[in-house]
Amino acid sequence: MGFGGFALVLGGLCGVCGFGTGGSLQAQTIQGQSPRLELSVEDCRRMAVENSMAVKNARLDILAAKAQKQEALAAYFPSVSATAFGFAALQPMLEIGLTDILGTSDFAVRLQELMDELATQYGFNAEYTMLHRGFMASVSAMQPVFAGGRIVNGNRLAAVGVEAAALQEQIAVRDMDKEVESGYWQVVSLEEKRITLQELATLLDTLYKDVASARQAGLATETDVMQVELKRDEVRSGFIQVESGIKLAKMNLFNTIGLEYNPYQSVVLDSLPALDSIFLTDRLDSLLPPSSYFVPEEEIASRQQEMRLLDLSVDASRLQKKMALGEALPQIGIGGSYGYGNLLSNGEFNGAVYVMAQIPLSDWGKTARKMQRLGYQMEKAENERDFLQQQILLQIRKLWLDLTVAWDQLQIARKSEATARASVEKLNAYYRAGMSPLSELLQAQTKFRSVADKCVDQEIAYRNALHDYLSRCGAGMGE
Repeated sequence: MGFGGFALVLGGLCGVCGFGTGGSLQAQTIQGQSPRLELSVEDCRRMAVENSMAVKNARLDILAAKAQKQEALAAYFPSVSATAFGFAALQPMLEIGLTDILGTSDFAVRLQELMDELATQYGFNAEYTMLHRGFMASVSAMQPVFAGGRIVNGNRLAAVGVEAAALQEQIAVRDMDKEVESGYWQVVSLEEKRITLQELATLLDTLYKDVASARQAGLATETDVMQVELKRDEVRSGFIQVESGIKLAKMNLFNTIGLEYNPYQSVVLDSLPALDSIFLTDRLDSLLPPSSYFVPEEEIASRQQEMRLLDLSVDASRLQKKMALGEALPQIGIGGSYGYGNLLSNGEFNGAVYVMAQIPLSDWGKTARKMQRLGYQMEKAENERDFLQQQILLQIRKLWLDLTVAWDQLQIARKSEATARASVEKLNAYYRAGMSPLSELLQAQTKFRSVADKCVDQEIAYRNALHDYLSRCGAGMGE
């Protein structure tokens, strides 16, 4: 049974269970059994993106960057504040008498005494007192006019942060997609190897019956029967190993995509599908050679999120240097205030407008050293960008090389499988005709299993290499 035969068997199983074959996520609960699911690669990718912690955090980083951009945008608008102040002192904080104004001359002292007498007689205070108790409330607004370019460059830097966060999310999705793709086809490869074991088991069962009949007729020895029996035990052991590997690979895949499942087949949970009741629907279809997917490396490089991130790193360093320069430039702002107060009068409303200019005089040396430091960091970012751009090109070339090597290895593996299959069929015919010993037939069957498994591994290797290449090209397997 080949790969196509397995698809027919799976299709029959799906038909019995009531599943469609369109590759979409489907579920059906049969009374007394756990729910059954069918998952395609696209289903797993979608679930992984929805449930991946790395992708969720990357999206939160985008929201945080957007919030920071809005925070920087607010610097363009006036800052408005409200102030209220009240106090009550045990004694007036300011007392002014005649002697405070005229001094302590005889005339001033005599005039103060006269004022005190009149104050006692007519009931007024001979001294002027202030700030015994009072209240003031005002609203003020300050509009920056020029801040050395820091507001403009701060907003540009925030926009760079938003774009960088979006690119990081795309990289997280791409990495998650690669992990899902690898996990999915690992399960499929083990299922394909199980098919090879099923095919060998069928051949060995038939051979065992023939050898046992020949033994009864005196045409075969007990050793021949034991050799076949040992080979059958070897295949049974292989089944156990493959089934265990399939379960572990499924659990790893389902944990990656965030799918809850019931790992215990003997315990039925209506809300969760059993591990063995979840089927992967995509198979190893025929794939075209690498030449059918070639894209010029310069075009691929221009699509890489990492390339744009390197450019943004240089842009961010340049903007930080400009903001440092702004700290040494004058700052100009206009403002106004309006409020009520009774500190110096009986209480009245009043307003004022003002202009503020701040010119740093003593920070030029510090700012110059800071700009020098940021200039070195900008040059460092440019050097890293140029170096890493070449590394990305090298990585793209390696992806293409891996793809072509995987294709060549696959062609050799397919040819070896066809040769091993033909050898088994020929030796089986020779054995039945008495022209070949049993040991050669068993060795050929062992070799066929090894070659068939290697062919499956090469199919998976080529498909994974193709996925990696196409994901860097900005295309999917179906495009």
